Amino acid sequence: MVQQFVTFRVDGRLLGLAIDQVREINRVLDIVPVRRSADYVRGVMNLRGQVVVVLDLGARLGLGPMTIGPGSHNVLLKQEEVALLVDEIGDVVEVEPPALSPPPANLGGIAGEFIQEVAKLPDGLLAVLDVAKVLG
Repeated sequence: MVQQFVTFRVDGRLLGLAIDQVREINRVLDIVPVRRSADYVRGVMNLRGQVVVVLDLGARLGLGPMTIGPGSHNVLLKQEEVALLVDEIGDVVEVEPPALSPPPANLGGIAGEFIQEVAKLPDGLLAVLDVAKVLG
């Protein structure tokens, strides 16, 4: 069965999430910092009256804090009131199961614990994030 992934880039690395884990994608809104929070918590934002925690995905994955630029977006997760700050949005890609494999211990500076699996695409490797570990 073909799987679909929403793709995005963080620090030049191609990452993705299963499409059923993503509620919506939007431009970066006003993010209010939260004092005494983890270094990867960028802050909170008001999204249509709902408070959403924004995680700096670069900092969370050990790549360093991200700089918000013109291509930056928030990827809002379906089951949590959490958004992941990413450098740029890619496409939705379809992957056949034979193209999926277990993650290596380290993938481009990202600890393997955050990667659920990797997919071989025609233009490179897609690292599929393990949402539970990223949020944990």
